Amino acid sequence: MSRLRRRRWPVFAIVIGVLGLLAWYVLYTQQVVTSLRREAAVQARMYARIYEALQDTSATADPTVALFDLSRAIRESGLPIVVTDPSGRVTASANVPEDITRDTAAMRAFVAQLDKRNPAIVEPAIGAVHLGDSQVVAGLRTIPALQAVGIVLLVGFGIYALVERGRAEREKVWAGMAREAAHQLGTPLSAMAGWLELLEDSVTGATPTKAVRAMQQDVQRLERVSHRFERIGRPPRRDDVDCNALVDRIAEYFALRAPTLARTVRIRGEHPAEAVSVPGDTVLLEWVLEVLVKNAMDALGGKNGEVVISARAEPEGVRIRVQDDGPGVPRQLRRRIFDAGFSTKDRGWGIGLSLARRIVEEHHGGQLVLADTDRGAAFDIILRG
Repeated sequence: MSRLRRRRWPVFAIVIGVLGLLAWYVLYTQQVVTSLRREAAVQARMYARIYEALQDTSATADPTVALFDLSRAIRESGLPIVVTDPSGRVTASANVPEDITRDTAAMRAFVAQLDKRNPAIVEPAIGAVHLGDSQVVAGLRTIPALQAVGIVLLVGFGIYALVERGRAEREKVWAGMAREAAHQLGTPLSAMAGWLELLEDSVTGATPTKAVRAMQQDVQRLERVSHRFERIGRPPRRDDVDCNALVDRIAEYFALRAPTLARTVRIRGEHPAEAVSVPGDTVLLEWVLEVLVKNAMDALGGKNGEVVISARAEPEGVRIRVQDDGPGVPRQLRRRIFDAGFSTKDRGWGIGLSLARRIVEEHHGGQLVLADTDRGAAFDIILRG
């Protein structure tokens, strides 16, 4: 998953959570209204039956019929009720699970729970009436907590949206500045290329000619750097990248500039004879490899060493590796090396590896990982074909 997707998934999760909570709240309120209407109908029937019994003054009137009707209405209401005598023995119950009614200890614990919710009603003639909450009341207890969660989600979504908006605006400004810098560099680079052509025509001898060619390579590299800044903030290209040629070009460039006096750093490229290619942006991939090679050279710490740039085809794409034989990355720092601003060098800015991973993941849908090696450090660029 790319970093861009990782950055967006909290927004999607919060939006889905808030919408789901609102949908549940609307449906639940409708169920509450329906339940309240049902309870009101039951209470109305109870009142009508009591009123009918009171009005029946005939000699054949049986009040027990009305009491049985009231008992049935209480059971239909779903309200848990337990009746105990003065000694605490259960004499009657309604809407209590059967597994509790069969266990005396469980019934005592259930009665204690009912008393915590509602005070028992003491009747001298029968003992005490212990009653719980109806299903509607029990459900309404959770509503304030869910409303608080919904408010927290909404506030969190608002804060996250503001932060992301500010970040997007900053990235837009930086992208504009980078493209403007590339535009400004274009004119002097073109002039320098023209002057080098005139200088090449006028110089003689092997050493001056070699120096002019080295200067031309540096100008070409500056032009490539300028092109990189032009790509910032724009959709990446999906050209057919020749990974073998890319590896050779980077290795040759750094081999000519590697230290050879006080210490010797050897830089070489490795790749199979057959073509290795992958869709991508050549300019941006060159940028990534240059970052990795520079870090590998710095990791040697002033000692002799070797940096190997290799490319190989895999069943699902291409793997490009930059490996050195230096001291490697300490285990306690491996989780932080890709964090922006983190650097182990005194003068480092800590943006190279972060930028490289962003180019690989966001612009190419691949992975940049620190591979496990027996010696030194190895960074793998994994690109899908």
